[in-house]
Amino acid sequence: MAKEKILIVDDEKDILELVRYNLAREGYQVHSASTGESAIEQAKSVNPNLIILDLMLPGMDGLEVARILKQNSDTSHIPIVMLTAKGDDADIVAGLELGAEDYITKPFSPRVLVARVRTVLRRVQKPGVEGGDIIKIHELSINPLRHEVLVKNKPVDLTATEFKILQILAARPGWVFTRNQIINRLRGDDYPVTDRSVDVQIVGLRKKLGVAADCIETIRGVGYRFKE
Repeated sequence: MAKEKILIVDDEKDILELVRYNLAREGYQVHSASTGESAIEQAKSVNPNLIILDLMLPGMDGLEVARILKQNSDTSHIPIVMLTAKGDDADIVAGLELGAEDYITKPFSPRVLVARVRTVLRRVQKPGVEGGDIIKIHELSINPLRHEVLVKNKPVDLTATEFKILQILAARPGWVFTRNQIINRLRGDDYPVTDRSVDVQIVGLRKKLGVAADCIETIRGVGYRFKE
């Protein structure tokens, strides 16, 4: 059975070849583009299973490429992993809020990159649950229908907002959620809550989770994620 198709978008030939070599060695079908315009064309013609997208591209930058791809019904389903220079927190947040699934900072380990690609593809193939299914991960058990959380089989009393935040994060372990994404999933785009409000909710949630508190990771300058 053929491996998934991956489109790599980067204008640096050395990085393009490094990523291509390591993914091809794992059996993936690899396509490449060095400009944003070419990336959009190939995304439509090749229909890859995943796109690795450098944010610093000549002309049309990676964020604009991501915006166009996510707004097009033919390409909006394709998961995007961003490649970004360290410290570009604002770009990472912007990319995640445009719909990118993950990001990798430069310089990066090829082994880590391949592992992250596998993880994103696995997530896409097995969507998270935010409905009525019970989530069991680490020492936590989350029952949405009963609005019940257990840590080591002991009940934890959470507010409705704390419960929903935990459910959002735990349903997709490893996914990074920005504060705005959490707010939008809580109440919709018009919910008048600040970034600081989300931070306060997370602090309270961690205190109540006790030994399971470290399941919620802070991604500095970006947001939060639940440990895989």
